[in-house]
Amino acid sequence: MASDLLSQVLHAVSQAEGSIFSNDAFPTVDFTTIKSALDRLGSREMVIYKQIDREEANLTPEAEGIAAQGSHEAKVFEAVRQAVDGLKIADLPGIVGKETAKVGQGKAFKEGWIKKDKDLFKAATSNIHDSSREQLQTIQQTQTHPDSKVLSDLRKRKLITMQKVITFEIKKGPKFAKEFIKEETDLTADMLATGAWKTVKLKPYNFNAMGAPTMSGALHPLNKVRHEFRQIFFEMGFEEMPTNRYVETGFWNFDALFVPQQHPARDLQDTFYIADPPVADKPRPDPVEKTEKLADGSIPTPKSQHHPSQDYEKYWHSIKEVHEKGKYGSIGYRYPFKEDESLKLVLRTHTTAVSTYMLYKLAANPRPARYFSIDRVFRNETVDATHLAEFHQVEGVIADFGLALGGLIGFMEVFFGKMGIHGLRFKPAYNPYTEPSLEIFGYHAGLKKWVEIGNSGMFRPEMLEPMGLPKDMRVYGWGLSLERPTMIKYGVSNIRELLGHKVDLNFVESNPAVRLEKD
Repeated sequence: MASDLLSQVLHAVSQAEGSIFSNDAFPTVDFTTIKSALDRLGSREMVIYKQIDREEANLTPEAEGIAAQGSHEAKVFEAVRQAVDGLKIADLPGIVGKETAKVGQGKAFKEGWIKKDKDLFKAATSNIHDSSREQLQTIQQTQTHPDSKVLSDLRKRKLITMQKVITFEIKKGPKFAKEFIKEETDLTADMLATGAWKTVKLKPYNFNAMGAPTMSGALHPLNKVRHEFRQIFFEMGFEEMPTNRYVETGFWNFDALFVPQQHPARDLQDTFYIADPPVADKPRPDPVEKTEKLADGSIPTPKSQHHPSQDYEKYWHSIKEVHEKGKYGSIGYRYPFKEDESLKLVLRTHTTAVSTYMLYKLAANPRPARYFSIDRVFRNETVDATHLAEFHQVEGVIADFGLALGGLIGFMEVFFGKMGIHGLRFKPAYNPYTEPSLEIFGYHAGLKKWVEIGNSGMFRPEMLEPMGLPKDMRVYGWGLSLERPTMIKYGVSNIRELLGHKVDLNFVESNPAVRLEKD
């Protein structure tokens, strides 16, 4: 019982002239129990205690045998010494045992106690000092050894094991008493009615104690930065695209973007393919949503979800022709377009697949438009400090007439400026579906280097004209990961500390709100 232990501690302290140690006074009481009792007494200043941590050495069964009977090398020496004319090597295991002979003869040679004469062992000295036995006897008595090198050597030889031991030094406190009087924590109606409140000891309030933490949900840093991105896009007049399809066909993910079917990005080592079903349908309108019956029991005629001028079969063949033979001023890639390859299902490698579908729908009624999306994409990449196999892509698309590259650079500076990222650097790049293409770099103060924070370009005619968009309509496209700006904002240098099983929940719960344009 806890109350019995409190009384035992007070009694033991009262009998001692100075301090007592918990491992001597209460050897059978576990750490948690004795700590709880000392905390309770210490809070009333009845005792003062100090925790002492130390490592204790314990002998293994083999070491206990050495401490009692001598070391392996000493046994080998004694057997050789007793054989006056020398001991045959083959006879040694039969006298001292196979294990002792195996371990002991090498150590005895090293110490210079024995020597070899043809097929005999002979003693090389008349007296020896069995230091191993002496060391183990010292440890057996004191649970330690003054020489740390000895302890290290014995651990390597697996003769001792180290164990952490926690003990408490306990002495009388300013308000020490031999009896622990229970303090009442509540003033009850019965105490008031009977007058017992006059004699009971009430526990004083601790006004310095911290209140119990209130458990609550917390937004992940990625969600906070995502919210800021969405606000920036909405502020600049963008419309959010639906991104509820993690699985796409090779057609929407690659072919419609003028990515050749032999491109390395389509290899198994870069893209996750779906095994079942092996292929999907050709491009077609979205399924019509089910409609409920009207009050009179009739079913209303569903509205078509695609424009009557959109011909998906024609779009399919136009994309095929652009790849095989070239079209719209392009010579294409000049290879046989494989339908099975185009209809394979993949975990989308970018949200540009969604942008492509939205631009195709825009072709039914061409007009200036601004779209954005923020969602998860998947790449079969090697995980390191800045890459994961799945991450979040932020993508923006602007369709309008008369757009030029200078406008794209200017827009990027405004867009990233709203996040507090200034002084961008642009580098020419290659993308199969944009020309010209630019990589965007920003300086990461934590990593102390320039890091790529985005990719951008103007969509190619081979991608836009098969959709039916006007020849003079241009489209900006750019994308960046959500993780990179979040890492820069929160000073995270390893992406695995931001997303995945290594995330510290305390970091999620305690991280501050984010304003991308503020430091």
